[in-house]
Amino acid sequence: MMCGITGTPGTGKSMIGEELLRRGHTVIHLTTTVGPYVIGEDEERDAQIIDVDRWAAEFLPVDGFVEGHIAHLLPCDRVVVLRCRPDELRKRLAQRKYREKKIRENAEAEALDVCLIETVEAFEPSQILELDTTGHDAATSADRIEGFIRGEIPADFGHIDWSGYLEVVS
Repeated sequence: MMCGITGTPGTGKSMIGEELLRRGHTVIHLTTTVGPYVIGEDEERDAQIIDVDRWAAEFLPVDGFVEGHIAHLLPCDRVVVLRCRPDELRKRLAQRKYREKKIRENAEAEALDVCLIETVEAFEPSQILELDTTGHDAATSADRIEGFIRGEIPADFGHIDWSGYLEVVS
């Protein structure tokens, strides 16, 4: 079973992926797989342009987890969408020394549910778990993800509403 862990940058994907790896799971960090598919740079957005269609078509499925903000573009069996309250997300991205414009863009994407919407458009409801990482450590989130994979925690999404943060982050 391949489980994607997706979400806006700063929601905790890498830290949770590292926790799952420590627990003995196979974890692929998607940033290590996209290199051959980079077709340019978007300097205004401070981002790489990736041929995601070719990348997804050529990606070899794994029995384990794939983590990255485009994991929901892969043919996963289940997908966990990590969420973080936009004001907390801004702090996390500032600690990473992101430019203010990129921080604002990501906080707005989080407030607008961009990764969740893309995931819901591509997967059945029974395949999706939305998980708020605000104020939770990686171990707690990894526990919930493992429970979801084992079928002990049901699929669930659509209960987080960060839209009230849009005025704050704009």
